[in-house]
Amino acid sequence: MSSPASTVILGTGAYAPARVLTNAELALTIETSDEWIRTRSGIRERHIAAPGETTSDMAVHAARLAIADAKLQLADIDLLIVATITPDLPMPATACIVQHKLGLATSTACFDLNAACSGFIYALDTASAMIGSGRYRHALVIGAEKLSSIVDWKDRTTCVLFGDGAGAVVVGGSAQPNIGLLGTKLGAYGDCVDLLCIPGGGSNAPATAASLAGGDHFLKMKGKEVFKYAVRGMEEAARDILEQHAIPAHQIALVIPHQANLRIIEAIAQYLELPLERFFVNLDRYGNTSAASIPIALDEARRSGRIKSGDLTLLVAFGAGLTYGSALLRW
Repeated sequence: MSSPASTVILGTGAYAPARVLTNAELALTIETSDEWIRTRSGIRERHIAAPGETTSDMAVHAARLAIADAKLQLADIDLLIVATITPDLPMPATACIVQHKLGLATSTACFDLNAACSGFIYALDTASAMIGSGRYRHALVIGAEKLSSIVDWKDRTTCVLFGDGAGAVVVGGSAQPNIGLLGTKLGAYGDCVDLLCIPGGGSNAPATAASLAGGDHFLKMKGKEVFKYAVRGMEEAARDILEQHAIPAHQIALVIPHQANLRIIEAIAQYLELPLERFFVNLDRYGNTSAASIPIALDEARRSGRIKSGDLTLLVAFGAGLTYGSALLRW
């Protein structure tokens, strides 16, 4: 199989659980208010998975829509990557479960990728490289999260921020150069792991009765510190990818940032000297869905007409690790 000149996104899909949890409802169970949440994050509601609804279930919904949008069949997919920090099980990979539920061929390469909120960009870059090698034809890249399963619903500093959902894209090769994924910039501040993490349950601190009682299996975040690194990392990733391709910011038709906090998005807009209208924002309706946030937003942007042929789109994200990344796309 010859190597393609470029790799392109052929289709997109997204899924959010039916249940919507508003700020007003949260205020009934914890000490908070709609105004407190909105003014600090920009979030007014989020989707919460139904009892028994898994990360793989949501991933399958989004995947089917993406494959249909790409006008492909299941047999056309030979690579599957699921970006997630909330796998169905610690082992095996959720991608293997998705493969079975979708009915993909057993010859499909399947694996998970954990880069937290930057996971989709990391997975997109990985898929592009594997397609570009000529050894794979079509990759299904999914960002899916059931964050409601790892937040402490008594901790108002974290539980108000997160939601559940999944987004997916199908990536394939193209003989036409200079379209699709033009480039990426990936990085991490590995010395800041403790700022955003789940301290218990891994090989460093296996689950015990004491760790469960102490809530070590829940997500922990030092919000102010994470905010500073998020702005720094996303600015660096955006600057580097634009400089790498000698593209001034004003030529970017649409920026799709990780949907974590409106203040972070506003800071990136100011740094790039772009109006906020040039940014696709849906965090008010979804909250932070980690690896799912960019593919959900990407699907909504495409289907609402915000992305047109020939447009330059910038994806930029930041997450636990502390990871960061950007991707530049020409449609």
